[in-house]
Amino acid sequence: MRASLLQIDVNDDESVAARRSRVADLVRDQAGVDLVVLPELWTTGAFAYEEFAAEAEPLDGPTHEAMAKAASDAGVWLHAGSIPERAPSDGSPAEAPLYNTSLVYSPSGERVAAYRKIHRFGFDKGEAVLMAAGDELVTVGLPQTVIGVATCYDLRFPELFRGLVDAGAELLVVPAGWPERRRAHWTLLAQARAVENQSYVLACGTAGTHAGVPQAGHSIVVDPWGEVLAEAGSGEEILTVDFDPAKVAATREQFPALKDRVLGLEPPRR
Repeated sequence: MRASLLQIDVNDDESVAARRSRVADLVRDQAGVDLVVLPELWTTGAFAYEEFAAEAEPLDGPTHEAMAKAASDAGVWLHAGSIPERAPSDGSPAEAPLYNTSLVYSPSGERVAAYRKIHRFGFDKGEAVLMAAGDELVTVGLPQTVIGVATCYDLRFPELFRGLVDAGAELLVVPAGWPERRRAHWTLLAQARAVENQSYVLACGTAGTHAGVPQAGHSIVVDPWGEVLAEAGSGEEILTVDFDPAKVAATREQFPALKDRVLGLEPPRR
């Protein structure tokens, strides 16, 4: 299986419309690849909080239209990163909740999944107060494997990934807008999620600087043993890697640690 992670440079000098068009062309260039992955909130930037409401769009909005066509033109499975989604509402558009929503497309251009980010970053600021939280785990069956969908800050919460594995995931896809100042955590956590779940991890971040926040870049592909198969640098880059999905089952059979999980433990009595 071949995957391409598109580490997009998100900066304040490029308009959302221009970046959307440019990224759609980059997706088309990946014809022949099985899976293409984009970063989190690449249209606006994950830290451009003031842009979320202004650029929020419905699931069938302009980013959907551009990505569905690009996936179909290239004939690829496309995890189109995430967008600021404005959900349907009975009230005024300004009252409709916003979500950080990932979109996944089939090679025919059909949207096959939408995942609303469960863990919002900000500690009572930024995304944590501007966007609502999702409440559903999402997996997508590909011909070669099953992908589990998570987003950025989700990477810090291993129980979410355990849930994805219990739902059949073998390939964990994590788009992100991770800041440079915590890049060491990015690579460490990607490897940890791979090792503990005996799954591949494809983690795709943004490059550049937006809203004054330098981005980490360093998109990474990790195998079920925690070995880094490929890692990008800090600038805009397309990271393409070949890997064998069958290695997940082989790893879990060779070292069946997941069988030894102990669930339902009671908290200590005080």
